[in-house]
Amino acid sequence: MSQPEKFKKASRPTPTIEDYLMTMHVMERDFGEIVAARLAELMGVAPATVTMTLRRMGRDKWITGQSRREIHLTETGREAAYSVIRRHMLTEWLLVKIFKLPIFETHDEAHHIEHAISPKLEERMIEILDNPKLCPHGNPFPGHEDLTKDWVPLIEIPVSQEVIIRRIHEFVEDNQDLLGFLGKNRIAPGQKAQVVEILPFNKTLTIEIEGSPVTLGSSTAEHIFVEFPSP
Repeated sequence: MSQPEKFKKASRPTPTIEDYLMTMHVMERDFGEIVAARLAELMGVAPATVTMTLRRMGRDKWITGQSRREIHLTETGREAAYSVIRRHMLTEWLLVKIFKLPIFETHDEAHHIEHAISPKLEERMIEILDNPKLCPHGNPFPGHEDLTKDWVPLIEIPVSQEVIIRRIHEFVEDNQDLLGFLGKNRIAPGQKAQVVEILPFNKTLTIEIEGSPVTLGSSTAEHIFVEFPSP
């Protein structure tokens, strides 16, 4: 049974709960835990709002635990998270390939569409998009995390090292101003770059892309993943 077919038998969460589930999955996948305070920051809401939402999610069996570091997605919650993430990433690809939208403009647009996609339409999108494994920003579809496991955060690359940019982390995608900056400076998957300066005292890193220097804060550089060119 395909993933869309498998999930359509369960009731779909509300759009707000889907947004929470998507963020919680990324937190659990990349940081090993779901922390309520960090979740409030990422969702852009007050801690009290997160507390109330987590209580509802626990009541509806999307999560277990509702405080501090004890929060975990249930099997149903994880499948719901996978479903909305797939729909989001498929929509991003549709916007890129069919509507020719630049990749740094797709995230917000996909966010408005993802909640309305039916399992039948999701199946068709997978088919016409040739079953992608990564989103346009290089983040993995659920089940394909191994494709990104060897990519290294840009912040860990030494001066003079040439790299190929492969991934812009999901948490960067939520910052439209930052996405616009990255797009303007051609910091995108597939782009070659070289680290030319690291300044620990002000937490910046400068890379060169196509002969042009671009300075990034360390908090941004740690969410951009690269790989070394083949010998």
